[in-house]
Amino acid sequence: MAERVKAKSAGAGRSLSLLLWVAFSVFALLIVVVFVLVQNALVVRQYRESTLGMLKEASERMSAEISASQNSARLERQLIDIANDYGITVALFYEDGQSVYDLTEQTDYSSLAASLREQRDAGKMSTFLISEQQGTIALASATAVGGQPAFLYLSASMQAHIDLEAGLRWMSVITALVAVVLAFVVSGFVAASITRPVTEITARAQELARGNYDLHFRKDYFCAELRELSDALECARSEIAKADTMQKELIANVSHDFKTPLTMIKAYASMIREISGDNKQKRDAHAKVIIDECDRLTMLVSDLLDLSKLRAGAGGEEKRTVFNLSEEVCAVAERFSYLTETEGYAIETDVEDGLYTCANKERIAQVFYNLIGNAVNYTGEDKRVRVKLFRKGENARFEVIDSGKGIPADEVDTIWDRYYRSGASHKRPVSGTGLGLSIVKNILLQHDCPFGVISEQGKGSCFWAEFPLPQDEADGDPEGRRGVRRGKEDV
Repeated sequence: MAERVKAKSAGAGRSLSLLLWVAFSVFALLIVVVFVLVQNALVVRQYRESTLGMLKEASERMSAEISASQNSARLERQLIDIANDYGITVALFYEDGQSVYDLTEQTDYSSLAASLREQRDAGKMSTFLISEQQGTIALASATAVGGQPAFLYLSASMQAHIDLEAGLRWMSVITALVAVVLAFVVSGFVAASITRPVTEITARAQELARGNYDLHFRKDYFCAELRELSDALECARSEIAKADTMQKELIANVSHDFKTPLTMIKAYASMIREISGDNKQKRDAHAKVIIDECDRLTMLVSDLLDLSKLRAGAGGEEKRTVFNLSEEVCAVAERFSYLTETEGYAIETDVEDGLYTCANKERIAQVFYNLIGNAVNYTGEDKRVRVKLFRKGENARFEVIDSGKGIPADEVDTIWDRYYRSGASHKRPVSGTGLGLSIVKNILLQHDCPFGVISEQGKGSCFWAEFPLPQDEADGDPEGRRGVRRGKEDV
């Protein structure tokens, strides 16, 4: 088994910590790469758009000066001032390429003028964007100087942008490397922080699977999901530990309960064969012991079968009929009348007459019998047991009260478990198997009937259960069907 678990663990794949670390690192690396690419693209685009906007603004101002100015010397100074304001180069020339003013120390613009004429003659707008050439951005527009068609040509150097882009590229590389290293470190820390509690819970769960029920799962994890998981595992551990304890007790008690009568049956059968075979009186006494022990075994097997059926959900819904609950309580109490004659018990009944319910009659009778028998087993030295049935709202409430030593507070929740027995000493005049209260619990749960126990040490216990009245009973008391049947005398 251990080798199979080890082999399964070996083939389970990579650890969650490694997967999270790789995932976080790759994600961070992708973010850095995308950021660098987008940043460079945006910087280039923004610079070009900004430069082009500047050229357009300067072109509009210069075109306005050209149109308004009548003094050529003043116009030349205005164009140079505007060019200096924007840090650009300006050229003004006629259609044939002849320079209007000597602004750039270049007098022949024939090839450029020919290109601009082609664009203008092609029906394009009066403003012409010249593509980047030799690290510059240029903008040309059509105008007129002294009534003659001319072109205004503006250009801006891209060297500053080229230097900035180169600097950003190196800075982006350095930033990316630092970000990747930080991403590896942070992702490793985050992955370890996430997987550490998962690993811890897994290790404790493996210990639990190996049968160690003394461990406890922490409940102070950093996220709600892990806290819920630890709570669920803690609850499972508690239930498994309880089930394991009950299983061991069940095996021990069943083994004892089977072994004792079987030993007595074998011993008395041997005595009949070897000693009392010819003595009728002894033979009958020995045979009676064998019969009694066989009855005890039959009762134990029957209770075990009943409990198995009830826990499997069988028999809770079938044969539900409306029957007289008051008569059934009295009938079951009457079955204990032999105790008053042989043991001196006083079983007092206080039963309200005419109370009905809809349930499985045989199962409810079994509830009454087990609860009264339990009270008889644990009542005090006065041997007094009180049985009550009365209307409580829309329910009929059944109570069995004994005068025993009571149930310790830490055992109240466990008395309904299989084979539970209180540590208090008691006589057991009624033959029992230790399964009675567990059978009661399962029957009442299948009937959706509330039940419980009220107990105080030194003052006895009160076991109670409530049964829903039929609708006509709950709405009002039918005429002639209500009364009180009390009896203080021994039943």
